[in-house]
Amino acid sequence: EPRSPCCCLAWALLIGTMNSLVFLLNLLLMFVIFTIVLLPTIVVVYFGFQCHSQVLHSSARYCKSILDDNSSSALIILGFVIMSPLLVVAMAIYCSLARRLQLLVCFQPYSLALYKGGRWCRRGEGAPCCARGCNTQLKAWV
Repeated sequence: EPRSPCCCLAWALLIGTMNSLVFLLNLLLMFVIFTIVLLPTIVVVYFGFQCHSQVLHSSARYCKSILDDNSSSALIILGFVIMSPLLVVAMAIYCSLARRLQLLVCFQPYSLALYKGGRWCRRGEGAPCCARGCNTQLKAWV
């Protein structure tokens, strides 16, 4: 049976808040994974740009004694070359963790706000954030 307008609004806000929190959790997990995996690229490109005379030209000791313009250019190129495989690795790690933790299943439809008696998870889905009694098997292509 349909909910009253005030109750529907309250449930819609609750579901919207929950979906926003799940989205922020996914975003935080993705940020942490990408930062850790891409750290070698970030460091190599940073030192390449820092020591190149046409860009920042730092007066640090390692820039004067070890890195000249040619080696700084090589570091910049190397950093951008190794970025592509590391992006693929980071995305694979994120997708694996998101599937293992079943984070994408936690998003709830707004139809729960419209009708009484709705369940907190749909049939065939189960996740830590969903109600008990749901099937725990999950297929990514459903």
